[in-house]
Amino acid sequence: MSTLSGNYRWLDDEGTAFGAPGLEPRWTSSRKDAVGTAYSASSRVWYTMSHGTLNEIYFPTIDRPQTRDMELLFSDGDTFCHEEKRDIDYTFEYVDGAALAVRMQGQERGGRYRVTKVVTANPHFSSVLMHVKIEGEEEVLRRMKCYALLAPHLNGGGAGNSARSVDVAGKRCLLAWKDNTSLAMGADCGFTRSSCGYVGASDGYQDLFEDMKMTWQFGQALDGNIAVTGEIDVAMNREFTIALSFGEGHHAAVAGMLQSLATPFESHLKRFLLQWGRVSSPELLAAQATDEGWLARISHNVLLAHEDKTFSGAFIASASIPWGAARGDYDLGGYHLVWTRDMVQTATALLACNRDETALRALVYLASTQRPDGSFAQNFWIDGTPYWLGIQLDEVAFPIMLAWRLWKHEKLGSFQIFPFVERAVAFLVKYAPITQQERWEETAGYSPSTLAAVIAGLLCAADISRAHSSLELADFLEGYADWIEAHLEEWTTTSDGMLLPEVKRHYVRIQPPAPGEPFHDATVPVGSFRIANRGPEERNVFEAREVVDAGFLELVRYGVRRADDPLIVDSLKVVDHVLKIDTPFGPCWRRYNHDGYGQRKDGGPFEGWGQGRAWPLLTGERAHYEVAAGRSCKKLTTAMEKFSSKGGMLPEQIWDKADLPSEGMYHGRSAGAAQPLVWAHSEYLKLLRSLADGEVFDRIPIVAERYAVDADKRSFTNHKQIYSDGRAVRTVPAGYTLRIVDFERFNVVYTMDNWATKNEVHAKMVSQSVAYVDIPTEANQRGKIIFTKEWPQDETSDRWLGRNIEVEIVPA
Repeated sequence: MSTLSGNYRWLDDEGTAFGAPGLEPRWTSSRKDAVGTAYSASSRVWYTMSHGTLNEIYFPTIDRPQTRDMELLFSDGDTFCHEEKRDIDYTFEYVDGAALAVRMQGQERGGRYRVTKVVTANPHFSSVLMHVKIEGEEEVLRRMKCYALLAPHLNGGGAGNSARSVDVAGKRCLLAWKDNTSLAMGADCGFTRSSCGYVGASDGYQDLFEDMKMTWQFGQALDGNIAVTGEIDVAMNREFTIALSFGEGHHAAVAGMLQSLATPFESHLKRFLLQWGRVSSPELLAAQATDEGWLARISHNVLLAHEDKTFSGAFIASASIPWGAARGDYDLGGYHLVWTRDMVQTATALLACNRDETALRALVYLASTQRPDGSFAQNFWIDGTPYWLGIQLDEVAFPIMLAWRLWKHEKLGSFQIFPFVERAVAFLVKYAPITQQERWEETAGYSPSTLAAVIAGLLCAADISRAHSSLELADFLEGYADWIEAHLEEWTTTSDGMLLPEVKRHYVRIQPPAPGEPFHDATVPVGSFRIANRGPEERNVFEAREVVDAGFLELVRYGVRRADDPLIVDSLKVVDHVLKIDTPFGPCWRRYNHDGYGQRKDGGPFEGWGQGRAWPLLTGERAHYEVAAGRSCKKLTTAMEKFSSKGGMLPEQIWDKADLPSEGMYHGRSAGAAQPLVWAHSEYLKLLRSLADGEVFDRIPIVAERYAVDADKRSFTNHKQIYSDGRAVRTVPAGYTLRIVDFERFNVVYTMDNWATKNEVHAKMVSQSVAYVDIPTEANQRGKIIFTKEWPQDETSDRWLGRNIEVEIVPA
């Protein structure tokens, strides 16, 4: 059991101090002969002990949601008890446009009192501060009490939290903990009473809404889903400050709270605004907005606020948890994890804001989390501990692209990127072109958006390699990128489209792996794949030609394809026909058809299945395409701005149907998914920079100069077919070179005449973990290349493949 040593005292139900209890069940009083309470976790029943007599109590359950955040309750003890989020209408504004300090002003609907709240932080402690001012009718205020109600979800989960009322330096406070993480809540005026209860059974909400009075004062609640309540006497304190402080252990949290409350709130606020003022958003971007730069300034601050203050350079995907009110502890990740994809989007947007040092911190952090094989976990906690373990090739390519951008801008300082890049690109070569998961983290195969990032990453790595005198590696990587680019249409399109009758040939969301290829799913028909998050009675297996997304626009973004490429143009027609949603604020697009990740059709929360809704970041991606095409995207820019909340937070998804007030869903407004989504804010900032530059900011010139040109102007030709153990090709066009790739030193023994003659070739090592052998063919040649491989072990022994591999030479 967690203990608190030092000059602190636990408080029992009557406010009397006592020692740390050790009785079973968990008593809130240490004396059996006193009046006290206990809670049985197994039966979820509360008991009272009065002079040795045990009495069972059943608390009434009020029909209210069973999850809590922090909120204020107000009661006069007789005629009303108000919950601010239901009974007070607040306005919202930023104290200063350059900072994230906010002011909320509320009017009780009966007009009897007003509440003003200003929220900021103490940058020197992990502390959040809320200054509260209450005004109104004197007859009401002198009877009124304010209650701070908080449900701790420490270490990411609601279960297993504990709390006690404590006396610290003569003031009543509340202390919660889970494992070694502690939280302290207190007020500068001190709480007159406090209580710790179990959510839905004995928390302050249940108490107050039963009789409008705080009757219960439970000294502790241990190991459960808990809520704590602190009472403030408004008659004596019309203005007060509440502090929430976190720490590793009780003392860190309590000291942070007391230190924060010891300084006047106005001093904290002044310093907070001053520090944010030093990092103001570039007005170059604000000038391109259609809302006078309001969302641009907020987006810039949102990105900076999502960098962890302990692990410098770690940017999480969002401080929110999608559908958090409906989520249990089965998935602790939420979005407060690092996704390499989202993080590089953030870092690149900060480059667009000319925040080079911040982007460099992100790159160095990523380098420190890179695995020995060059990859990155699908996502991970800020300390680098992996959470989900899927292989996503774009998440390996994006850090290479970020490294290249910083290198080109000469903003790397003394950080050496070549070893980091060399390892990452080796992993790409090992697995590309097939990814286990594409950018929507669900499906394996040939993904247009993933391959766009892979091609760009390979060329960026080649450019870096050549500058570091690794010429053979540079040539190899360019050849590998050329091979993928040459097969893009073969791997990622259909010629038998069914979604728009007049367009038969278009890009698909993903082409699943064929039998024998990595990550092939033998449980579905060939050419089909399973879509996640579909409802219990809904079909979930579809042919590739039946499902589209707009991921192919990434080919234009990075310079692999031109905006006027006929296949791109035709594919957009299909996407607009299937995925485009017109809202009151402008167009928005869903991720892909048959998507199940989103608010349910009745407006209820996503709980394992639902209906994917429109994503504002996809409006930004479409706007980037319009920039690449040389057209105006003003309406799309405005739409993104209007999709944001009153506080300027861009949601992951918006409700894309008619208003459903009963569920709080309004057309074009945030649905229940993440808000803010940092990726969406990044996309918006990069869009503004693209408008300022007159070209797509993410465009990589060396990619566009190689591929986004007419065929007769290309400086290269691809006459290679690449074989690896991960993707064993069976044919090679006559006149092409069969390139056999491996990831350690090896030799190839081969024949082209069924072993009448035998050839042996030693592989060329182009890096520490990439090697290849080339076997050329003639233009009129037919037959087979039969080969096997050996791996030298030492001077006296070799390891052999133990079988022959046949590759047929076919007409070009």
